[in-house]
Amino acid sequence: MNILFLCTGNSCRSILAEATFNHLAPKGWQAMSAGSKPAGKVHPRSLALLEREGIATEGLCSKSWDNLPATPDIVITVCGNAAGETCPAYLGTALRSHWGVDDPAEATGTEETINAAFAQAYRNLREGIETFLSLPLGDLRQNPAAFRTKLDYIGILKFKQQHTK
Repeated sequence: MNILFLCTGNSCRSILAEATFNHLAPKGWQAMSAGSKPAGKVHPRSLALLEREGIATEGLCSKSWDNLPATPDIVITVCGNAAGETCPAYLGTALRSHWGVDDPAEATGTEETINAAFAQAYRNLREGIETFLSLPLGDLRQNPAAFRTKLDYIGILKFKQQHTK
């Protein structure tokens, strides 16, 4: 199964999600990430955070949704802009869900504050991915609508609460 984490710039959140998912995923599950308007580079703080967490960063790059190596089975948007955009036609059959994660690249203030924003985005994504991977993954093919409901619930449960803190 191919999972696409989609964001506008593909430099922070979707990159964090791709690397984390691949680090945790069982055999046969593969994540990729892309952007509708890719920044062209991965944010250095994202790479540094992943390295601190012991997650491989080799091969991570900011790329367009027009250049995916495989057709995704599941598309998870991780920013509000990408959620509202019309996806390319070839993504039409993919199961879709939205996990709104605050953009750590927009954080301002001290180094500590900015690093904390990246750490929070990573923790939120990791918790969502861990919950995703705890689902009965075999049910996806048997009941995609129920699986999507579970993915949407993760998006509501894990990511809406960040705005209420």
